[in-house]
Amino acid sequence: MDLDDGRVFLLPGWQNSGPGHWQSRWEALHGFQRVDQADWLWPRRGDWMARLEDTLLADDRPALLVAHSLGCHLVAAWAAHSQHTRLVAGALLVAPPDVERADLPPQVQTWAPMHRQPLPFATTTVLSADDPFSNAARGLQLAAAWGSEIISLGAAGHINADSGLGDWPEGIALLRALAMRGGMTLDAAAA
Repeated sequence: MDLDDGRVFLLPGWQNSGPGHWQSRWEALHGFQRVDQADWLWPRRGDWMARLEDTLLADDRPALLVAHSLGCHLVAAWAAHSQHTRLVAGALLVAPPDVERADLPPQVQTWAPMHRQPLPFATTTVLSADDPFSNAARGLQLAAAWGSEIISLGAAGHINADSGLGDWPEGIALLRALAMRGGMTLDAAAA
């Protein structure tokens, strides 16, 4: 199945992804669709899950999810509750934070506990050894619980605009490999 027959949705984390973030760059370069949330500053897990569900149910073509930070937990929480996980061919999960930390900002404390069940579709989790929002061991445990292929970028911070990734072509390569595992292929526009 070609990506022309599917969809790619960008799932930013808390406070959204700014213009220099690789997700925003992918949206501009490749035409991927951002799932906009009603409240980026005080994210409510149930509201975010409902928005993702509505987006996926808009048509029945398969989708790839590209999540960053809190968006990774959105994917896990949605998958634990949705009856429509068949609509997702795969998910690229980048820099999931530890939402059970004691020093978590109050705006995201309601996202604990973390959903740790295996995800029912192909996943790749991309981690950084020096992510300020999750220590490396915690990230590895979570990715393993989800049943993800695990990719480490070494010391790449929170894998965001501050990480200096630019258009992050290596991430597109990871998305292409994930799409193939999920039965899709990325077209030349996403090369």
